[in-house]
Amino acid sequence: MELKQLIREYKQKTGITDSEIARRTGVSRSTAARWSSGEIRRLSPETMDRLSRMMGYNIEPVLRGMDISVTIPVLGYVKAGYDLQAEENYLGEEEVSLAERKAGDYYLKVSGDSMNGAGILDGSLVLVRQCSQVENGTIAVVLAGDEVTVKRVLYKGSMMILEAANPDYETRYFTAREVRSLPVRILGRVISCKTYF
Repeated sequence: MELKQLIREYKQKTGITDSEIARRTGVSRSTAARWSSGEIRRLSPETMDRLSRMMGYNIEPVLRGMDISVTIPVLGYVKAGYDLQAEENYLGEEEVSLAERKAGDYYLKVSGDSMNGAGILDGSLVLVRQCSQVENGTIAVVLAGDEVTVKRVLYKGSMMILEAANPDYETRYFTAREVRSLPVRILGRVISCKTYF
């Protein structure tokens, strides 16, 4: 992968600007802009180290075309069911490919079996891309009052519906007023699921 691709992908994922990259890495804004445009292709070891620290992984093997693995945090539990209180409990880190790191922001460990019909089992790790909105029919991590759950999110008129993938669990319906007052908020989109046996 070329430096300009690496910089562009990082900017897209984080929303960071060339000016902020320059500030964080101790270079001029024009140098950061030249990284983005592809004018600069080679980096000094010190600059590569500063860019690696900013991005959160060693970029040198990527620039050499090698596959690497990185880690992302497992931030806590999410209920595949209901009644798990929203609480962040750092559980460690999970090794992932660079592509997985680009796709998602963090993992949550699933507790319960309400989503087993979608392949999300008790003990699975779900990769989550942080966001506040999802499309109709998307599996997401949702905060409902002080509960956090993973469910398929459906919209019907002004109603938000949280649907399990196990017929033993009820579907929950929230009016627009309940969505505002509880509140019911999308915390992130489930990108993928890992299950260890």
